[in-house]
Amino acid sequence: MIGILFLVAFLLQTEEEAEVMIKPHAFEGSEQTVVMENDKLKFELDPTTTGFSVTVKKTGKVWTSSPEGAEADGIASPEEKDRMRSALSITYSNVNGIDAPYNSYAYSVVNKIYDIEQGDDYVKVMYSIGKVAKEFIIPTVIKETDFNAYREKMGDLGGTVKSYYKKYDINKLKKDDNKEELLASYPILETEPIYVLRDSTKDPIKKQIEEAFESVGYTMEQYKADKELNLKEKVNDNPVYNVNVIYKLDGDDLVVEVPLQEMEYPSKLPIYQITLLPYFGAGSKDDEGFLLVPEGGGGLIRFNNGKVAQTRYYANVYGWDRCKKRDYVVHESETSFATFGISNGNDSFLCLLEDGAPYASICADVGGKTSEYNYVNTVYNVVQRDQYKVSDRVNGNVFAYQTELPNEVLKQRYRFINSGNYVDMASTYQSYMLDKYGEYLTANSDESTPVNIEIIGAVDKVKQVVGVPVSRPLKVTSFKEAKSLLESLKADGVDNISVKVTGWANGGVKQKILNSVKPVSELGSKKDLKSLTDYAASNGIDLYLDGITNYAIDSDIFDGFNTFKDTARYVTKERGILHDYFLVNYIAEKDASRQFYLLHADKILEMMNNLVKATDKYGAGVSFQDVGDMLSSDFYRKNPVSRQAALINQQNALKNLSDADKKVMINKGNDYAVAYTDMITNMELEGSKYTIIDEFVPFYQLALHGYVDYVGKPLNNAQNCEDELLKSAEYGAGLNFAFMDESIFALQKTKYTEYFGADYSLWRDQMLEIYNKYDAELGHTFGQAMTDHEYVTDSVSCTTYKDGTKVYVNHGYEDASINGVTVPARDYKVTR
Repeated sequence: MIGILFLVAFLLQTEEEAEVMIKPHAFEGSEQTVVMENDKLKFELDPTTTGFSVTVKKTGKVWTSSPEGAEADGIASPEEKDRMRSALSITYSNVNGIDAPYNSYAYSVVNKIYDIEQGDDYVKVMYSIGKVAKEFIIPTVIKETDFNAYREKMGDLGGTVKSYYKKYDINKLKKDDNKEELLASYPILETEPIYVLRDSTKDPIKKQIEEAFESVGYTMEQYKADKELNLKEKVNDNPVYNVNVIYKLDGDDLVVEVPLQEMEYPSKLPIYQITLLPYFGAGSKDDEGFLLVPEGGGGLIRFNNGKVAQTRYYANVYGWDRCKKRDYVVHESETSFATFGISNGNDSFLCLLEDGAPYASICADVGGKTSEYNYVNTVYNVVQRDQYKVSDRVNGNVFAYQTELPNEVLKQRYRFINSGNYVDMASTYQSYMLDKYGEYLTANSDESTPVNIEIIGAVDKVKQVVGVPVSRPLKVTSFKEAKSLLESLKADGVDNISVKVTGWANGGVKQKILNSVKPVSELGSKKDLKSLTDYAASNGIDLYLDGITNYAIDSDIFDGFNTFKDTARYVTKERGILHDYFLVNYIAEKDASRQFYLLHADKILEMMNNLVKATDKYGAGVSFQDVGDMLSSDFYRKNPVSRQAALINQQNALKNLSDADKKVMINKGNDYAVAYTDMITNMELEGSKYTIIDEFVPFYQLALHGYVDYVGKPLNNAQNCEDELLKSAEYGAGLNFAFMDESIFALQKTKYTEYFGADYSLWRDQMLEIYNKYDAELGHTFGQAMTDHEYVTDSVSCTTYKDGTKVYVNHGYEDASINGVTVPARDYKVTR
């Protein structure tokens, strides 16, 4: 048996692939400026530095890839100055997760190991980045017989090539030839004559020789064989990375692309991160402007704001990829839209992340820290990695890396704006979204406040069954009670209602996998559920049945879930096991009974389809608890799905539902999903209050308002109801409430304290008071475009709509008088 095991292991082991030699580029081109131009923009690239400028013809504004005064920066270190002059910087890593940075200026441009290609509609800069000199695919040592064979094929050029080589024959050495040194350097000389490339041969000549050998079929394999003949040649152990950056002009836009499959890197030292155009458009210490970051609805970081003691802004686009491990979580950094910008004086630009956005993080910092410049850029995780544990006896980190990159590109679109106002920047973003999604993003006709009511059906609670503690569904709102709640709302005059029914199937809020969708029997019969949905439909209420499609929670083989077959895989090939995190020490709860699983990418699509079919049975809309909010890759070796591919899968599924006129509700509202959505709940209006951010503004909402209905967090379960209401009024959001029929005391000894304010009987009067005022003053604005927003004072904002309606919101604790309008403390005031 032992012998068989060894034999099987031997047969199954895969031979390690030979490391592919990476050939560095060599710049031998002209020093003449490379120009690309259309009727809107002029792109000019300096071939000696690869830095470029973009001139906006309408205004004459010039944006540069690097600050013009980078070399004179009084704060920046020499390494940061090199980074400031770079088109990209990379971070490579090893098996122990030790990272090292390279930048394209110091490690490519200075050594002239790059090349430039200009096509009809593009400019491609091909960087070789590393601590190496240029390498040419020519023999430095070659056997006489081989050399003569190649020379004969070259014709007259063979004689020229021969003049740059010196012949050595062990039997015909000259007096000044040191036989022992020659044999030590070229052992092959013992048996046959050789030709050796002269040390005085310059790079331009080497390039010509390379072309001559290539023309007669000299291969990389032969080159490697000839290199073995030369023991004198120094071997370079430093890694080399080939990364191509492509520039295009598309109307008003500069488009920058990095093709992933054109990257070349050592497999044992892969590229972990790329920062693209790290200082493009950076503002100096003398400029006035701001950085726009996608925090919440949007955040402004003023140039040179003096917050040099604060950490830089850093947020993951679309949040964390759940198919990457985390042992602890202090704070979830996430953005719902993949856009940032810079305003400088009377001009600005937006950088719109397109392909590759799911791999990106947005990074921004102010002048006075690492340099004198204010910048915002994109950091992409390229080769995905994860840590695995070898054994308890091994200390240190050991990482596994993605073995093959998808056939994708990293693509950024820079759109230039003749204004330095964030409202105009938002208008430009709106135009971009309308052009991109066309008929899927059309103006709505709301004439009253959109109100979302989340009805909580069942939660889980541990009960004693024959003396054994067992988790069972606990009814908090039956289907009949939910219907009565809606009847009450309609009788009270609440209009334009959307209803999300949470915890209605497969065990309740802690929902099991949706292989088979079954309503919770404790909530009533299927007939009761159909009666609820029929009532909603006949009374103009959009009712959505909510479900979890990305995860398997509290599920096993009896629920149709196989943890080995249905679970997504980390890069380490381990199953995608997820955890909740303690609020006190932020570490993962490793209790096996509380872990859950990330599903395979194709399984997620299957669960989405199952949920849609179930909602169709009852004539309801579908509410996705995770789609349009969370986005995960899957490194399952038989069918890997990148995070970009997962985005496309989600987007296509939502698009198909929109084409079928299916009502769809999502959470948070990631930008790739909003065009196919009827209602966005739990939108992050303000986001996290990073100290480095000076102002929070409704950039995202300025673009979406009047096209997609959105609401913030449920007011009755918010940490501060008043703050959430004021922010909703400022950001043009509808109202959101979460209710249940049972008393909150029913939730004792459960893990659902987030529903502390969900008792409908206790909140009904306050909800009606909030709604009646809000709808009377703001209801008419929800079918209109939001045309302006400003902070009149530090604590008072003013939002303006297309018909001239102004909404003043006073976040302060004292009454404020604005242009003759008194805005009460902690309240809002509407003028028409």
